[in-house]
Amino acid sequence: MLCPLTMMAEQREVKSPDGRLVVEVKVDNGLATYGVTYDGIEMLKPSRLGLQSTFGDFAKALTFVDAKEEAVEKHYDISRTKTSHVDVTANRLDITLKNEKERQMVVTFLVENHDIAFRYTLLRQEKNDTRSIIIEEENTSFRLPDETTAFLSPQSHAMIGFAQTKPSYEEVYSADAPMTNKSWYGHGYVFPALFHVGDKGWVLISETGVTSAYAGSHLSDYDQENGYTIAYPMQEENNGFGSNTASIALPGSTPWRTLTVAKDLRPIVETTIAFDPLSPLYQPSQDYQPGRYTWSWLIWQDQSCNYDDQVTFIDLAAKMGYEYCLVDAWWDTNIGRDRIADLSKYAQSKGLSLLLWYNSNGHANNAPQGPFDCMNTTIAREREMAWMESIGIKGIKVDFFGGDKQETIRLYEDILSDANRYGLQVIFHGCTLPRGWERLYPNYVASEAVLASENVFFDENAAKRQAFDLTLHPFCRNTVASMDWGGTIMNRFMSKDNKGRHSRKTTDVFEMASGITIQTSVQCVAIQPNNLTELPQVELDFLKTLPTTWDETRLIDGYPGKYVVLARRHGNQWYVAGLNAEKETKTLTLQLPMLAGKTVNYYTDDAQGYAILKTLKIDKKGQAKVVIQPNGGIILQ
Repeated sequence: MLCPLTMMAEQREVKSPDGRLVVEVKVDNGLATYGVTYDGIEMLKPSRLGLQSTFGDFAKALTFVDAKEEAVEKHYDISRTKTSHVDVTANRLDITLKNEKERQMVVTFLVENHDIAFRYTLLRQEKNDTRSIIIEEENTSFRLPDETTAFLSPQSHAMIGFAQTKPSYEEVYSADAPMTNKSWYGHGYVFPALFHVGDKGWVLISETGVTSAYAGSHLSDYDQENGYTIAYPMQEENNGFGSNTASIALPGSTPWRTLTVAKDLRPIVETTIAFDPLSPLYQPSQDYQPGRYTWSWLIWQDQSCNYDDQVTFIDLAAKMGYEYCLVDAWWDTNIGRDRIADLSKYAQSKGLSLLLWYNSNGHANNAPQGPFDCMNTTIAREREMAWMESIGIKGIKVDFFGGDKQETIRLYEDILSDANRYGLQVIFHGCTLPRGWERLYPNYVASEAVLASENVFFDENAAKRQAFDLTLHPFCRNTVASMDWGGTIMNRFMSKDNKGRHSRKTTDVFEMASGITIQTSVQCVAIQPNNLTELPQVELDFLKTLPTTWDETRLIDGYPGKYVVLARRHGNQWYVAGLNAEKETKTLTLQLPMLAGKTVNYYTDDAQGYAILKTLKIDKKGQAKVVIQPNGGIILQ
């Protein structure tokens, strides 16, 4: 009788609607775990569930209370991601657990045919229960099979990099690396994380639904016993201001942890799990317009932020038929507000609108670029955004956040919510991964959160790595959220005169095709004035008609960091874009049932890396043989 009693084991499972994806939840000896199989093959070994809070410890001494399962159907439209309409069919499992103090936690699993989303909800059971609590630690883990290799980007130190603006999700990805490799900075890895489970298949791990009600998280370094675990922000982020834990009111929930599980890569690329569990937080104040924009800063840099150069890029946008021109940093001092109003009026006379750059912070870093102190408080935003609305500005690009603390996430949300009242679309740079924000915030466009095109300008090594990066991101970073890469670069050299500094390492068709493979509804085409006379007309004609919104996306072929072929549909028109990052020419036989029997335009590279336009007959079975040059591309239209 003096021996400790062994708690009764309880086990429940929830299957996908097609029965192939199975989540098994077990409560045994006080610990809650979940495991994942696909077609009976283990894709995630039993992994920990639970969290610790000021309301109680929900990581151990847990007992099973109840389980409820229901079928879920949901249908929604979405205008700013890889598809325009989503039909969700899933099974939901709610498991209620209690800790040793009899307080309850519900673990909710939403399981689709290839996707899993789960979260924790803490309940307020008694009238006298506290309402305000802190989530101190999350014990969720991800234990992948031992043969797994990883595609990961490290979380950086806080308050390092340019003007102490990191972490900003701008680190180099590894590819097919052993899980046992330690992260570069020792802080684990950012979401999303892609894993190749040997010959079993693929697992993509991320999170979604992060709002001002919680902090953003990331993955720890790999541990042989526990695998990867959820890690919260570092205390040093945001200049040390704000907690690195999460504060919630009861009843309250964590964000959703997501997994996409498949034997091949197509469900990884086509997943909508980042949006499926969510609903919009507010209604759009107007019908926000997608489009293309020109951007002087990428090649002409800071000195181009003057009135005359911006007129040049407005004229360029007008000649290309684009909807926007982005005026970057320093406009407040180099152009001035009165002349920005004149510039906006001039842009409108040309049939387009301006987007304006802003520094996000008052105190979070030392970034010197202005305008300052316009986005960091409600009072400042109200004044600034009312002025922008009065002169016809249609969007903002807000830069330099650096961190995932709840305090920082609140700033993102406040900017978005305030901007909606004034008809402003929002792009973020120097920032965190957006987590379902296209669904939550209707005026949200995209985030950088990637080692983007500006690095191709700054660093020849980044230029050499560009093809690798852009064949990787359709499978990880860009599959979970819109990505403002920052520009389809058509200059051959990274200089205003297109003769000096280092060269671009990709072909013209690679760049053109990347405008399709990179998904964002307001897309930068970093064309330069000199390109109008230097580029073949066939390239200019294509770039004038490049769409930025998609009704459907399909992966045709590819491997992360090596090559990718994506098909996207805009209305009734299919665009098939291929990129090759390998050193050898790639000959592929594509399966294109949507184009069976049709003759299509076929853009490919000539010997000098310029585009040539041919026609290609797709056979009645939908097969087409194509050739992609090293660092080259193809487009079928």
